[in-house]
Amino acid sequence: MELLDSFILGLIQGLTEFLPISSSGHLVLGEAMLGGELDKNITFEVVVHFGTLCSILVYYRQKIADIIRSWRGVPASSQSFSEQWETDPNLKLTWFVLLSMIPALIVGLTLKDQIEHIFLNPFMVSIMLMVTGLILFLTRFQDSFENHLSSGSAFGIGLAQAFAILPGISRSGSTISLGLYLGIKRKEVADFSFLMVIPVIAGAMLLEVKEMIEVGIAVNDALALITGFFTAFISGYFALKYLIILLQNKGIHPFAWYCWVLGAMGLIYFW
Repeated sequence: MELLDSFILGLIQGLTEFLPISSSGHLVLGEAMLGGELDKNITFEVVVHFGTLCSILVYYRQKIADIIRSWRGVPASSQSFSEQWETDPNLKLTWFVLLSMIPALIVGLTLKDQIEHIFLNPFMVSIMLMVTGLILFLTRFQDSFENHLSSGSAFGIGLAQAFAILPGISRSGSTISLGLYLGIKRKEVADFSFLMVIPVIAGAMLLEVKEMIEVGIAVNDALALITGFFTAFISGYFALKYLIILLQNKGIHPFAWYCWVLGAMGLIYFW
């Protein structure tokens, strides 16, 4: 892989993993436009996914440390677990994340091959980008955000995450949009959307590692892999930070126009 290609694809992965514009869709379109064929470089995909995973872990390092401390303190506490559950939001958050994982786990294990086949179709990706635009645009009509996460809303957001396994459907866009439709506080739903994806990205990365071992590890392009990792990590960190600020101030509906324009361009280009 050329160094410039690894930089471009790492940048695409880092920016689009968190911005509500579909990372998988952009990688499919980007690879198609760069090379004409969607030759799957498993080693590179593992590396850039690890880069975006690291950006979440760094950004939410304090929150993750708080969650770990809460669970470590459960056995030593004089309170019953039910009492701790009511007073410690970190325990509830862990349960909500586990609930949200169920739909994506089921869909990922049962429909993985079919979904990967769709990934190879840039035209279909372009259609799904148009759908993502609609999902984002409709959030502008919600103006009340006073609710908090519950078990039901967490599972529902997990369903939205499973739906986003389709190419061109934004994971962050779908999960945050549903949270906004349900009137959940903007910062709360954004934090949950990105914390809940940690085990999903880690799990997907492990599957890619397994496949990478089966097909052989490509270490020839070490510089390209390093470039892809750091590009995805740095761009992902700032994309995450920017999106949360934008969500609190204006919402995510402005990204709808980007998805519509890119989707329309893809439909014309790959017709």
